[in-house]
Amino acid sequence: MPGRTARILLTLLFAVFLAFLYGPTLTITILSFQGPDGGLTFPMNGASLHWFGRLFATQAVGDLGAALRRSLALAAMVTVCTVLVSLAAGMAFRRRFPGGTALFYLTLASLIVPSILVSLGVGLLFTLMEWEPTWYSSAFGAQLTWTLPFGLLIIFALFNRFDRAWEEAARDLGATPWQSFLHVVLPIIAPGVVGIALFGFTLSFDEFARTLLTAGTGNTLPLEILGMTTTVTTPVLYALGTASTALSFLVIGLAILGVRGLRRPRER
Repeated sequence: MPGRTARILLTLLFAVFLAFLYGPTLTITILSFQGPDGGLTFPMNGASLHWFGRLFATQAVGDLGAALRRSLALAAMVTVCTVLVSLAAGMAFRRRFPGGTALFYLTLASLIVPSILVSLGVGLLFTLMEWEPTWYSSAFGAQLTWTLPFGLLIIFALFNRFDRAWEEAARDLGATPWQSFLHVVLPIIAPGVVGIALFGFTLSFDEFARTLLTAGTGNTLPLEILGMTTTVTTPVLYALGTASTALSFLVIGLAILGVRGLRRPRER
């Protein structure tokens, strides 16, 4: 009986936690389907897809379409760079080299520094060098200080469990270093590489603090949302939240399907 009571209490606690975690997202999703005359609060005034149609229309303030394209392009750039650098670093750190430990801790130090200070530092650097801050240069570099440490931690965990016997067997059969990497190492760690790409994309797509002072005149989507909430607020923001949440779930679903697809050849 005490054990059953404890399970019930833990279940209720977990349900409350889920409601606290996903309640705001659910509320935004419901309010995004209001009619053309809908407001920002309950009760809803009609039901339609009107505000989804207004997503990429000309807004009174802001340009969501251009901001979304910038965020997607920036997230793609950050994802590719994070994957490539993490793979290269993972292969390099498989052997000890002078300064390797200091370089590792220096890379992880960017996780400790407050994000707004990183944004301020990168923005000041571009100003002192008389370079124009843009979303594809200074914001790109600032976001890499956030995504690369996560990529390195994942790749190091993968190689810590990697069995070198498979790689050595390929070398014994005459494979070159590149062939053993492409046909043996990469397929084995591929699910982890997909995870690094997923981290890079999601962390970059909604990053705000490290982009605030480095994006220049071209706002990314989080910055555009901030500008709209400080000037004019309409249910189109709720529709945007619903659409971006659906996009996140789509990316996660594609990553899961990709991991399963990579595992099938190994299982066979």
